[in-house]
Amino acid sequence: MLMSFHRFTLKPLAATLQRHRMVPLYLMAMGMGSVQAAESTEDSSSAAVVAPAPATTQLQRVEVTGSAIRRVDAETAVPITILRADALRKQGVTTTAELVQRITGSNSISNATGSVGGFTGGASFADMRGIGANKTLILLNGRRLANNALSGTQSQGGAVDLNMIPFAAIDRVEVLRDGASALYGTDAIGGVINFITKKSMTDGTLSMGGEMADASGGGGSKDMSGSWGYGDLDKDRFNVLGVFNYATQQNLDANDRTFSKDYVPGRGLDGTSGTTFPANYSQGDNAANPLGGACTGPNQVAANGVCRYSTRNSIDLIPQTEKTSFFGKATGKIADDHNVNLEYFWARNNNSTTLAPAPLTGLSVDNTSPYYPGNGITPLPDNFTLDPTQPVGANWRETASGDRELKDQNTSQRFLLSFDGTVAGWDYDLGAAYNQNRVVSSVTNGFVSDSALVSGIESGLLNPFGAQSSAGQAYIDANAYHGGYATSTGRVSSLDGKITRDIGDWFGAGPVGLALGGEYRKEKFQMSVEDFTGDLSSLGIDPDSSVSGDRSISAEYAEINVPVLDSLELSAAVRHDKYSDFGSTTNPKYSFRFQPFKELVLRGAYSEGFRAPSLYELNNPTYTTYTQGNYNDPRLCGGGVVAPGGNGGRDCNQQFFNSTGGNQDLKPETARNVTMGFVYQPIRDLSMGLDFWWIKIQGQIEEFPESEVFANPDLYSDRIVRAADGSIDHIVTGLANLGNVKTSGVDVSLDYRFPNTPFGQFGLGLQGTYVSRYDYQQTIGGSYIDRVGDFEGYGVAARWKHNLTGTWNLGPYRASLTNRFTTGYHDYDRTTNDRVASYTLWDLSAGYTFNKVLDIDVGLKNMFDRNPPFSNQNYTFQNGYDPRYTDAMGRTMFARATYHF
Repeated sequence: MLMSFHRFTLKPLAATLQRHRMVPLYLMAMGMGSVQAAESTEDSSSAAVVAPAPATTQLQRVEVTGSAIRRVDAETAVPITILRADALRKQGVTTTAELVQRITGSNSISNATGSVGGFTGGASFADMRGIGANKTLILLNGRRLANNALSGTQSQGGAVDLNMIPFAAIDRVEVLRDGASALYGTDAIGGVINFITKKSMTDGTLSMGGEMADASGGGGSKDMSGSWGYGDLDKDRFNVLGVFNYATQQNLDANDRTFSKDYVPGRGLDGTSGTTFPANYSQGDNAANPLGGACTGPNQVAANGVCRYSTRNSIDLIPQTEKTSFFGKATGKIADDHNVNLEYFWARNNNSTTLAPAPLTGLSVDNTSPYYPGNGITPLPDNFTLDPTQPVGANWRETASGDRELKDQNTSQRFLLSFDGTVAGWDYDLGAAYNQNRVVSSVTNGFVSDSALVSGIESGLLNPFGAQSSAGQAYIDANAYHGGYATSTGRVSSLDGKITRDIGDWFGAGPVGLALGGEYRKEKFQMSVEDFTGDLSSLGIDPDSSVSGDRSISAEYAEINVPVLDSLELSAAVRHDKYSDFGSTTNPKYSFRFQPFKELVLRGAYSEGFRAPSLYELNNPTYTTYTQGNYNDPRLCGGGVVAPGGNGGRDCNQQFFNSTGGNQDLKPETARNVTMGFVYQPIRDLSMGLDFWWIKIQGQIEEFPESEVFANPDLYSDRIVRAADGSIDHIVTGLANLGNVKTSGVDVSLDYRFPNTPFGQFGLGLQGTYVSRYDYQQTIGGSYIDRVGDFEGYGVAARWKHNLTGTWNLGPYRASLTNRFTTGYHDYDRTTNDRVASYTLWDLSAGYTFNKVLDIDVGLKNMFDRNPPFSNQNYTFQNGYDPRYTDAMGRTMFARATYHF
């Protein structure tokens, strides 16, 4: 939206210094990590810190996310971190998702790995404060994008896919580490991340790069980009620019990494499946496998008297991706004080994933089948008591159809027409935008008709207990499905406008700033699913998942900034939103900024926020899929021990059916945010900052945790639905308003530019986040559960994360060394593995610029080849570690060349 920026007028610096006494804190009062800025002394904002300009110098127009008031100075009452994209590119960062991982306030690595076994379309998300990606607002040049059309199925409930933002066009990223619903409306509870592209260009660049893991296997990537611009806006009265980016990444197989394991029973990890090949068979309380108790078949392990299937050899740790994007902008000067801008971007991400062969459970093999145990083909163990007049049950892994392979094509685009200028002392900014995100999901291999397989087994044609005959294999091949099974589309059309001006000097301390604005949005969502999905239980999608919904939102907001004293400013903002499906909500924000002396800035803010349920959360129908994790039936296999009437191959350590879906009775989430902090700059080249934050969310929207259903079966007995034989038919979860979240912590920043030496300019920067509290309720009014340093629910809140970067520059030479660190935590199952170790990575980069024309940068990520620490979590398809907090690539070499013309 337009109100996301400060607009700073050009005024003499001497006057600014005299009235505000602030320029020494020009950057760090925003809590900005200047590690990236320190890499380039050509950065105009960094230059403001290094040396005062002559009295005749005028301040450059600067845009700062988080306020609608135009100001002379960049300091605000809210904490902002700025990341310079060019500096990060030189350190080997190649994607928008990787850039966001450098934000310590973003809790997890929500990237394409989540699409392995998930329904994300290969999306990557930001998750400020760990309260959910759907509560972090993502902007491109201050305006909204369409949310990922599939994100609701992963409890994101409506979040922007970072892969859709054209990385090569990004100039910088401004991270508002505070709630901002009073200015931006919904989604901004955890913070705002504003990706700002290049505004104009009069030159061109070509860039090529790649990276390759030191270890064997895939995962390597290549990328290329080009940009070009023409026209001087002041002289030619126009400027046009275009940026193109193309990148590919190979998949990384689980069997290429030793730390990826799915069966370490001594440490509480068993990610194997009771649906195996050859299939276990059972009758009554007895269960056996054709290969006997040794379980000597490929991918088999023994447990509870039956065989289990290891999926490790089929799983992708990192999927194969192909990203293409284009960003274009044309700016024309209609008159001296009036501009027209036209922006267009298009981005496509092709994401391919591989899973183990499909499971098919609840089968019945009649005694007339040639493959019935004891009929001559399938062996019958001596210790298996069999009634030959009755069928046997079987859970079968369809290895004859091959690994399951899926592909998602995720495409986003945005058109934006905007006008800005000055009329009668008012600065104005008006815009009209259309955003669209479309995901086409397809099955490409390994998916065979459930009904055909059941019929083939019933007729005796198919063998679940061994190799298929040629006729059986031909039958399986003939009944395979290929092609698109779901198309999801999200659209956002919007009109917005803002006017700002000074309205007088009320207290003799400086001009009072006022901003007024409004917005109208129309949101639409549609998902169409092919009928054949009902014949593929392993896909986890029902044909009834075809849904649609729409809503309109209108909003008005106002903000005022009042200098009360030379050293004290007070600000207030209020926003009123009206939803066509939720009624109205009004949210205020109050803040202050106090500078008792020139080396110190104190600041604080209080705000109220909200998030309306997404269209997907509201309209998604109930459907049945498998649980994410493996569980024991609390009645028939309590503690992993088979009880009378139980069956180890059916009731122990299994993925059970789960009935889930949307909920049209959902209420909006509401929140209160408080920040309080300071920035201290005792000398010109040293800045230190602390920003404390507190967030309370009421009525958080989440899927009821499946783990709690099994951990507390008496309390949630209504969520366990049993079949006639007493076994679990399915459990019930689904979206609901689950209770409150209380989290708090402190962001730490330190930046120091060492005195210049004959050996070059050295810099040191630290950004860190310490989480002191993360308590949440799983039910309204329930007890609070502490997630800090403990794996609870679906994840963990790390106690401390930091990025520490040292930089060196000497003429055309440059280098940087970065340490990325996350504290350890208590594991999912503490009885067998108490702690997940801390995780630290060191990255090294070096570069040289030839005649200001050619940049060469090389380096190592994870230079000491640190493996992810062991974890016995089983919430992801990748086992032996947690891909949400660590990186499977290992030591990675990168190189990049950029030519300027």
